[in-house]
Amino acid sequence: MASHPYISGPGSVIQMIGYLRKNFPSSVTSETVKKFSLAPNNESYVINALQFIGVLDGEGKRTKTGHDIFVLGDDAFPKSFEGLIKDSYSDLFEIRGDDAWTLSRGELISYFRTTDKTSEVIGGRQAGLFQAFRSLAGYAQANENPTKNSSSKPRQTKPRAASPKKNAETKVKIDKPLIQEAAGPSRRDMAMTVRIEINLPANGSQETYDAIFKSIRANLIDE
Repeated sequence: MASHPYISGPGSVIQMIGYLRKNFPSSVTSETVKKFSLAPNNESYVINALQFIGVLDGEGKRTKTGHDIFVLGDDAFPKSFEGLIKDSYSDLFEIRGDDAWTLSRGELISYFRTTDKTSEVIGGRQAGLFQAFRSLAGYAQANENPTKNSSSKPRQTKPRAASPKKNAETKVKIDKPLIQEAAGPSRRDMAMTVRIEINLPANGSQETYDAIFKSIRANLIDE
């Protein structure tokens, strides 16, 4: 069994600490966590993490140390919380010293997996929780804030400017009337062929097309 706590979403622990800093009840249970809608079905992991750093005892009751630190203002809280984390992860700091505050995620995973004989998934969650704790102690590394979503947005490709509209070219070719005389003197047939070629602009609007065909109808077909 892992000796260091872990959770799939460390942000839930950080949020819970934020709530407790505003109002720290004498006892915190899984039901308390549920009321804040945090870590559904993983409430016990939040409690375990808080017990590990010593702000709750084995029965879920608030400790004096936890209360004294959580009531501190934003200026004094990080330094006191730093000492809390250093004591809780004493084995890590004994080996790595203050470098533990700046270890990469990969280095933390390696340490927890070696120490607790955990899988890569559990080791990653242990590392993630430690990173979350150290962020509250003022040692947040780049891209390590578990309480905020990344603000980076996918790069948006600038739309290409539409090519300048070209004037519509309308070519009308009218063949000469073809008159055919019938064999008999009393019958005369006449046939006319009109061929119209229109080159429409590719980016023309509907109004442009309507105007072209209206002009053709008015000047050719209706006559």
